[in-house]
Amino acid sequence: MSIPDPRHRNDLFDRSSIGAYLDGYAVRLGEVLGAVDRGALARAAEMIEAAAAADHRVFSVGNGGSAAIADHLCCDWTKGTHVSGHPVIDATSLTANGALYSALANDFGFDIAFARHLDIVGRAGDVLIAISSSGNSPNIIAAVEKARDRGMGTVGLSGFDGGRLKEVADVAIHVDARNYGIVEDAHQSVMHIIAQYIACHRDAAGPRA
Repeated sequence: MSIPDPRHRNDLFDRSSIGAYLDGYAVRLGEVLGAVDRGALARAAEMIEAAAAADHRVFSVGNGGSAAIADHLCCDWTKGTHVSGHPVIDATSLTANGALYSALANDFGFDIAFARHLDIVGRAGDVLIAISSSGNSPNIIAAVEKARDRGMGTVGLSGFDGGRLKEVADVAIHVDARNYGIVEDAHQSVMHIIAQYIACHRDAAGPRA
């Protein structure tokens, strides 16, 4: 049975030229970024910094393009916010270790692979950043539910109508767009905004003894 490619869910822009398509895309990306809930963004940053201050870890997870954002996030939040004497944001992507991920998926099933990973390494006080454009990926929802069972904080980055992720995450950062590229670009921007916001405050405070 043929499964429709999710790209066919995308809202499209003016296809008369690639420049016109760019114009429409850029306008929509700006609109949805401008509509991101500032309070949710602030709560996410506070949750991340509180976990670091208490020597807890931050885990990230996603599928496909969202997995790439989950991996990239670890670089920017760990290295990109580091200032001597300030708590390290110890960020780890659950998608980064292909051997471990494939073993968990093969042995226990794709839909609970991330949840089983958190069952092994997650601790109360850790934080999970769950990224899903649709907000309905079963393996992402299972990971959030497992994280909450283990006393972890959860931040959900979603798009389209937000799906279940918007409802089950402690902090929901929803991008109200119906185009996978727009949603992923906005999620990537949110990741960079959090990193740069934390870094600039640490830089202003200066190194600590």
